[in-house]
Amino acid sequence: MARHNVMEQMICAAARLLENGATVAVGTGAPCAAAMLAQKTHAPDLLILFEAGGVAPILPEMPISVGDSRTFFKGVMATGMCEIMETCQRGLVDYTFLGGAQIDMYGNLNSTVIGPHAEPKVRLPGSGGANDFASFCWRTMVITPQDTRRFTNDIDYITTPGFLTGGNARDEAGLPPGTGPYRVITNMAIMDFEEASRRMRVISLHPGFTIEQVRASCGFELLVADVLGVTDPPSDEELAILRDEVDPGRYIIGRS
Repeated sequence: MARHNVMEQMICAAARLLENGATVAVGTGAPCAAAMLAQKTHAPDLLILFEAGGVAPILPEMPISVGDSRTFFKGVMATGMCEIMETCQRGLVDYTFLGGAQIDMYGNLNSTVIGPHAEPKVRLPGSGGANDFASFCWRTMVITPQDTRRFTNDIDYITTPGFLTGGNARDEAGLPPGTGPYRVITNMAIMDFEEASRRMRVISLHPGFTIEQVRASCGFELLVADVLGVTDPPSDEELAILRDEVDPGRYIIGRS
C-alpha cells in the first residue's frame, strides 16, 4: 500500500510553492489545506486571506466555508468581501488558488456552465470571487484532478481569465501586467506556462507517473520542459501534520 494518496501528494506539492512571508487568497478544500500545511511547516509567516473577510488567521482546524468563524481565528482583521477584493486590486496579494470544471491550455477556467450558456447541460456555481482573484492577484495556482474532459480546449465558458488566447492577450485585454496563471498541480504532475506562447507546460512528474500518461489524460497538446523534474513525495513530517493537524477528519485527504 502506498504511504500517501494522490490528494496528499497534490496538497504537499502546492504547499511547497508558498514561501514564508507571502500572501495567499484561498477558498476551502485542498487550497486551504495547502495553505495550512505551509503555515505549519516552512512558512509560519504566510498571510492567508479569505474571500468573506478573514485576514491572517492562525487556522485551528479545517474550515468548512470561506465565512466559517475559524477563518477569523486569531486573525489581524475581520473585514468583508469588498476589502479583500480591494486588497487584491491594489496588488498586495501574491497568490490565489482556484479550480473549475474545465481548464484550457492557456489557463482559462470554467466554473459556470457545461454546454451552451442559455441552455446548459449542467449549471455550475459560477465565479464567486474567482474572476476577481485571478484578475488581480499576482500568481494563480490551480489544484485539480486531471482528465480529458476537465483539461480541454473546447471550454464552454470562460468564468476566470487565464492568458486568454495566449501570447500578450491578457495584457492587451487590460488586466494588470505580470499577473496570470502560475502553476497547475494535478494528481499526475505540475505544470507552468511557457513564457512566449503562454501554453501549459509540464515541468515535474509525480512519482509513479510517466509523461505519456500525463499527455493521455489531457484534451490538448501539452508542452514539456527541456529538463523534466520529478516531484518529491510527501515527507513523513508533512504527512503527519497534514493528517493529524490540518485534516484529522479526513474531509479533504480521504479516509483510505
